[in-house]
Formats: sequence, C-alpha cells, structure tokens
Amino acid sequence: MALLTAVPPDGPGARDVLRAVRRAIEGPGPAVLLGADAPVEVPPGTAAVVTTSGSTGYPKSVVLSRSALMASAFATSARIGEGAWLLAVPPAYVAGLQVLVRSLMAGHEPAMLEGHFTAQGFASAARLMASSVGGRRIPTFTSLVPTQLVRLLDAADDPEVVSALRSFDAILIGGQALPEPVSERAAAVGARIVRTYGASETSGGCVYDGVPLDGVRMRIEGGELQLSGPTLADGYLGDPERTDAAFPRDADGTRWYRTGDAGEISDDRLRVFGRLDNVIISGGVNVSLDRVERVVRGLPRMADAVVVAVPDDRWGEASVVVVPEAVPGSDAELIADIRRAVGGALGAPARPARLLRVATLPTLSSGKPDRVALRRLAAS
Repeated sequence: MALLTAVPPDGPGARDVLRAVRRAIEGPGPAVLLGADAPVEVPPGTAAVVTTSGSTGYPKSVVLSRSALMASAFATSARIGEGAWLLAVPPAYVAGLQVLVRSLMAGHEPAMLEGHFTAQGFASAARLMASSVGGRRIPTFTSLVPTQLVRLLDAADDPEVVSALRSFDAILIGGQALPEPVSERAAAVGARIVRTYGASETSGGCVYDGVPLDGVRMRIEGGELQLSGPTLADGYLGDPERTDAAFPRDADGTRWYRTGDAGEISDDRLRVFGRLDNVIISGGVNVSLDRVERVVRGLPRMADAVVVAVPDDRWGEASVVVVPEAVPGSDAELIADIRRAVGGALGAPARPARLLRVATLPTLSSGKPDRVALRRLAAS
C-alpha cells in the first residue's frame, strides 16, 4: 500500500494532515507518512509512519497501525474523558497525530493553533472552543510540551491566558520531563495538568501520572522500563533487525517495547529516571545526566536548563549546564547553587563542571531540546 501524503515536520498545514489522517483512520486509507518527504510502501493495516530524528539525532520511522492508534485514543478517553481537542503541537509528531485521532474518535473537529506558538494565540483558540450540546458543556483538552507550558505561565499576568489554562479539563504534558517548579506554577493558576509518558513506539503517551492506560502493562528488566499492550507500534519501517531488538517477545508471544529508560515501579505507579544511555563516566563513576538535569531544573530560574556531556582532560567526561542568556544571576552564583544541589542529591562526582549561556536554546520542531546541537556548543 502506498502512503497517501508525505508530511515533513514543517509542513503542509494541519488541515491537510487532518484530512489525510481521517482517510487513514476512518476510511480505506492509504496511510500517511509523517515527518518525512518521500512516499514509501508500508504493510497492510498501517495508518501512519512517524519519522523523527529524536533529540539525540538517530532517525527512525515507526509504523503505527489503525488498531494501535485507536486503542490509544479510546484508552485516553476512558482515563480523562471525551470531548473537543486543541491541536497546539506539530501534527507531524505522534503527540499531534494523537490529538487528531482522539478528535476523530470523539466526533469533534479539532481546533488548531497553527504557526508560531504564542500565549495570546493559545488563549484566543481556547476561547473559541467553548461550546455545548443540549445545554451540556463539551469538555476540552489539549496536549503541550513543557516549553509551551512555561511560555503560558510566563504570560500569566494576562487574565485571558490564565482563563485559557483553566478552561481545559486536562492538559496533557509530554515529550520530556516536567520540572516540579513548573508543575507547581501550573497548579497555582488552576491548570489541570496530566503528565504523560510514552513514545512514538507506544502510539504516544500510554502512562498518565505514573499509571498505565487500560490494557498497557509495565515491567522493569535489568533496570530498563519495558511496555506492552495494544498501543505498541508494529516496528521500524524497513529495519527488521532493529525491530526485533526493540520489540522482544516472551515465550508466550507477548510483545514488549524496550524503552531504553531507567525506571522503577512501586505500588503499580511508574517513576522514570531517564535514558540508560545518557550516562557519562566521570572519574570512574557512572553519572546519569537525566538525573542531574532533573535536580537542576528543580532549582529557581532553572526550569529550561539542559545538561549535556563534554570531554574533560581530568575526569574523562563532565557535564555542562546550558541555560538561556536571560536567566538572572551571575554565572558564579548559579553554578555554585547548582553544584551544591546536585552534590547533595547525587554525590560529588555528579556535580556539573560549568555553566554555559546561549542566546536561544536550540530546539527540534517537536519542542524538545536539540541535545546534539547543545553538545556541539558546549564542546566548542
């Protein structure tokens, strides 16, 4: 089956993507290729192929079936409710794709925020979503990445923005970890935040606030989080070896997805620590940069900080904290606070070596930090 439309991350418009996804989900197809620009052949039953380089630069094309996308959409509505959705993230990524699928399954045309994301544009779109049927208000939902939420909270002196944040029955936050100070700021203005965890390989978020959606199973194998259930992708397009490595089967035939993340499950609730491969060896000690970044982002003014690895003549490897130029405070003050907090939480070997300011943090079109670019900047 040939793919209907190739959709690069920066185009075409969301309405075009919606039409393509509608035909792939509700009609006979064909499927849609998201995040790339060349039609290819895909297996029968495929609704979409999400192609993304990710934050570390490795390209992958994830094959998602109709049944996986619909299972995810139905499980989401069972968990948070059904209603109208605002598309505020790029439709060429799995989070945006799922907003469209959930809207189609609920029978509501999604509202769309196209172009450059602004707090005022978000507020206007949220205001226009208000509607009712038979006197009953239709619940509204949206999906954001943490940087978008921070931008909205920074504009909280505008009552229209605050009203917009409060208007949604749930705001799903995914793509990367949400710093606790940001979560607290959101709660303070009355925003109902749901932290989601998942990947393109799981049809998007499949664990909400640490609890798996209906039908999703979790386990820890060798310290690695693995997920199973009806939302799993079929694999990677044209790459059977990588598919077999990422989606092992148990003796009973159950498929699992190896997330590559470290985590723990306590009282059926998941806690994710970060990437298993985002680890440096500094002075002979293994240091998880995801854990370092989580501590750093919990400090005042550090919600946007990114921690990356650099070579170090003395220790072999070290970490650098990259922050926007506009963050107040002297470099000496900030790095001292950071080293004190990280050392207290994770031990002296985990303390970052230095601070780097940049005019603008480079991001991918998905809104995640471009860690490849940041590592180059820090190394230079």
